[in-house]
Amino acid sequence: MGGPTLRDVFEQTVSKFPLKEGLVDRRLGKSWTYRDWDLEVNKLANAFKHAGVEKGDRVSTVLYNTAEFATTLFACMKIGAVFNPINFRLTGKELEFILRDAAPKIVLYEKATSSPVTYAAQSISDIQFWCIDEPDSFAKDYDEEMFNASTVRPACELNENDPYAVMYTSGTTGMPKGVIHSHRNMVDQSLIMSAVMRVTKNERGLCVAPMFHCAELHCAFLPRLMMGGSNIIMHQFNAKELIHAIKEERITHFFGAPTMWNMILREDLTEADFSSLRAGLYGGAPMAPVLVKEVNNTLGIDLFQAYGMTEMGPAISVLYDDEQLSKSGAAGKPLINHEIRVVKVKEGVPSDPHDICPPGELGEIIVKGPSTMLGYFNCPDATKEAMYKGWYHSGDIGYMDEEGVLWVSDRVKDMIISGGENIYSREVEDVLFEHPGILDAAVVGEPDEMWGERVVAFVVKKDPSITAEELDKFCTDNNRLARYKRPRRYEFMEDLPRNASGKLQKFMLREQAAIAKK
Repeated sequence: MGGPTLRDVFEQTVSKFPLKEGLVDRRLGKSWTYRDWDLEVNKLANAFKHAGVEKGDRVSTVLYNTAEFATTLFACMKIGAVFNPINFRLTGKELEFILRDAAPKIVLYEKATSSPVTYAAQSISDIQFWCIDEPDSFAKDYDEEMFNASTVRPACELNENDPYAVMYTSGTTGMPKGVIHSHRNMVDQSLIMSAVMRVTKNERGLCVAPMFHCAELHCAFLPRLMMGGSNIIMHQFNAKELIHAIKEERITHFFGAPTMWNMILREDLTEADFSSLRAGLYGGAPMAPVLVKEVNNTLGIDLFQAYGMTEMGPAISVLYDDEQLSKSGAAGKPLINHEIRVVKVKEGVPSDPHDICPPGELGEIIVKGPSTMLGYFNCPDATKEAMYKGWYHSGDIGYMDEEGVLWVSDRVKDMIISGGENIYSREVEDVLFEHPGILDAAVVGEPDEMWGERVVAFVVKKDPSITAEELDKFCTDNNRLARYKRPRRYEFMEDLPRNASGKLQKFMLREQAAIAKK
């Protein structure tokens, strides 16, 4: 007998909590009990089958957070289809690339994502497009396709090692690759995160970070469902609406990038009620100590940080609530059943898993665990390189301290080499974040004839009056930063390019720096 699939997880929760509110969509003003939701899932699964979707076929979504997204997720599981959630922020050209690579049978979208979908649909003829609200001329109506479908559970043989999803990487370093995860991968990830977050059947969790991203889906949404909690869906992040939702829905827990938590605290909180809120999860970037303290004091909750990457499901380590200040900036300790090593970086070849760095020495972070991807979709060579000797090679630079806590310093590709000296952009960014007039900051290297590279800082102002001269003085005052590490140029921006999980897309900043250099 095989292990559990995610279909089993969903159906077990339905069986245990049939009359409990399982799903709420604030955009629609509708809610479903687990039993009613299961019937909707069966209907969509049968509609997919009628449309020609078979086991192993991909079904893609280009949706914001919606009930239809959540229903599609489990409808795919019912018939063994492979779920392919796509970033709704992509351009038409970027979307076309993924659709050509994933080759789905059906793509579900909404009016809000019509523009990139229309662009992609013009050049792709062998995909069905279903729209959940206002169909374009080339698309079918989601409700009409569902109308006559049966609510009977479709028959399908499913194994724990079958592919459950293809999730495309965020493209922080180039073109995205499809990461294949099995059912068992994400049963384990969700169960582990349930333990980390102390999730119970009494949770009312808010889905406000993008559900297409594995951080929201596997570290927040699925753990709550697994334990019999309720998931309340917000169409997209809006700080004011989120504050209202916490009060109205009696939210206990949600996931958000540090920038989202920061934006919540900048709102008028005089009418807010956070008494139901017990915990928050963040990821994508560390949280500054000053922000941790402000969240603790203002919201009165425990914070947890998860660090990871799509290839691992995503979480590989966690910084617990009682470590947020004492280990501020750290990625935490390995998750249950995960092993993390920091190994010496080799020039031009993969790092050897056995060439382990001593505590405090920087090296590449590699990991193995039960949530490791099956591989990259249609990319056997990239899979072989990433999974060298059975360990996932992250490309992140960091170190382990004497207590076994992981610290992430940079990505291998983000390290700046100026005059032969290694400069870790994270170190410079940490200094910039200490300045009270800075809301957001990122550092990259740009080519320099004399030094090879020089440091450039991209800054989002909190205080409109701050200048480059003021920041240059701040960086070097009180020995905050060695002079060779300081930014030689500042660019002030309205916001920084981040993906859905809050990770900086530094390749875009490097491109911008190169253009400015010319």
